[in-house]
Amino acid sequence: EVVLCRTGGDELRRRDRGRRPGGPRRRHPAEAALPRGRHRPLRLRPREGSRSAHVLSGNVFEPRALDELIPKWRQEDAPIRVPVSSDKFWMLTKNKAWTLPSPFDNKGNYVISLSQLVRWMSVKAEELGVEVYPGFAASEILYDENQIVAGVATNDVGIAKDGSKRETFQPGVELRGRITLLAEGCRGSLSENIITNHKLRESGQGQHQTYALGIKEVWEIEEGKHKPGSVVHTVGWPLDMKTYGGSFLYHLDDRQLAIGLVVALNYRNPFLSPYDEFQKFKQHPAIRTLLEGGTVLQYGARTLNEGGFQSIPNPVFPGGAIIGCSAGFLNVPKIKGSHTAMKSGMLAAEATFKALVEGSSMDLYWENLKKSWIWDELYRARNYRPAFEYGFIPGMALSAVERYIFKGKSPFTLKHGKPDHEATEMANLHLPISYPKPDGQVSFDVPSSLYRSNTNHEHDQPPHLRLRDPAVPESVNLPQYAGPESRYCPARVYEYVSDENGDPKLHINAQNCLHCKACDIKDPKQNIEWTVPEGGGGPGYTVM
Repeated sequence: EVVLCRTGGDELRRRDRGRRPGGPRRRHPAEAALPRGRHRPLRLRPREGSRSAHVLSGNVFEPRALDELIPKWRQEDAPIRVPVSSDKFWMLTKNKAWTLPSPFDNKGNYVISLSQLVRWMSVKAEELGVEVYPGFAASEILYDENQIVAGVATNDVGIAKDGSKRETFQPGVELRGRITLLAEGCRGSLSENIITNHKLRESGQGQHQTYALGIKEVWEIEEGKHKPGSVVHTVGWPLDMKTYGGSFLYHLDDRQLAIGLVVALNYRNPFLSPYDEFQKFKQHPAIRTLLEGGTVLQYGARTLNEGGFQSIPNPVFPGGAIIGCSAGFLNVPKIKGSHTAMKSGMLAAEATFKALVEGSSMDLYWENLKKSWIWDELYRARNYRPAFEYGFIPGMALSAVERYIFKGKSPFTLKHGKPDHEATEMANLHLPISYPKPDGQVSFDVPSSLYRSNTNHEHDQPPHLRLRDPAVPESVNLPQYAGPESRYCPARVYEYVSDENGDPKLHINAQNCLHCKACDIKDPKQNIEWTVPEGGGGPGYTVM
């Protein structure tokens, strides 16, 4: 979605081919050359498409930031109705579930659907005069003549696969403003571009970001098994002792259950398939019993930031700032980032107001961020995730020391290991993993799950998943890593098929894409570039 807050200096312009009077639109020198545009004032019309259709999260919601933003939300019919009623932590072996002391403190929190909350908040925003345009994807950063960010541009629509213009062609739109705030979620395309070009990671906390892939289903289960507000987290089986991750089961209202598996993307074995690990997880006796007799309502997947405090970039760039999960404010041991993302947006909004009205610098956002409870919270949580670089058992032990002895105030700060794509080891160091076939009752094949995601892309459009070097899949990924892209993707976008000569060739099913960003992160040679597809293409979540 594109969101525009009018400030008096904002404008929307249609991008036409050719040059506009007064010279070409400016780009950052680090960007590749893109088609130039001339501009005419334009009234942007919302396209068809569901608000929050791409929003996916657990979600046990901590209302701290919402209490500050909308103090009376409890009286305004917000979709936050199920308080946490119990909080359990299990250690799973193949056939047993062992109860451990819960490291979570979810008293006062709520089990929610984040996509429903975002839809509710978008209505609140519009009541204040904010314009929301679902179905438009921001695809390009705009710069002025001084290399200051001046806004974003949406992509052209109605372009065929061969690059020709279809009858439905419409040129993209430039949205220009005095301040641009980027809130694209985890691994946002434009945000990553800005972070790299302006070296924001280096001027922030300095360490690279590390990620995990979350795979989730929402079920409707039998009445007798439903316990509204019940929260369960697990560690252990089916993941191996060197792979960080865990699962969640959250009981919502209306007999709905959110169930998911989170797998850290720094796993080593190229034969590991997060999707199949999730299907395997649901066969555990303690989990299968809960799901039997139920119905899957929706399926989805999304990556999440796990770098925490060490990986926070300086979020301010000339002309704007980065907020939310694009900057990586997730609290890993809490498995929560919605409250910190919301608070970062509030701090950025306050800094923006002062910049527009008083002429102050957006650096105020960075300064206030470091004085806020976000900074304190992430600092206390900083050593939990890197502790597991040493394996599951050492990670659990170090986490216990950090929580119960140092209480987040240890005198040292652990560093992350290799970037996720570098952590993947050669295939000859591992044995292939044999996963059980789905039974169609609690475990499912990928096509069945994709149907439940409501994902959809216009078929006749340029692919939004691009290879920087088309030869790498067959020359590197397949012979050295056994084609890991065919397994780390939870939508089977990538598959190796035989060409006319019988040789394996990578085929990209871009229409299956769930926009999880795993390929952009995990590809061993960083050869896959994720870009925005046409318009509002992608998943269509309603209860995720």
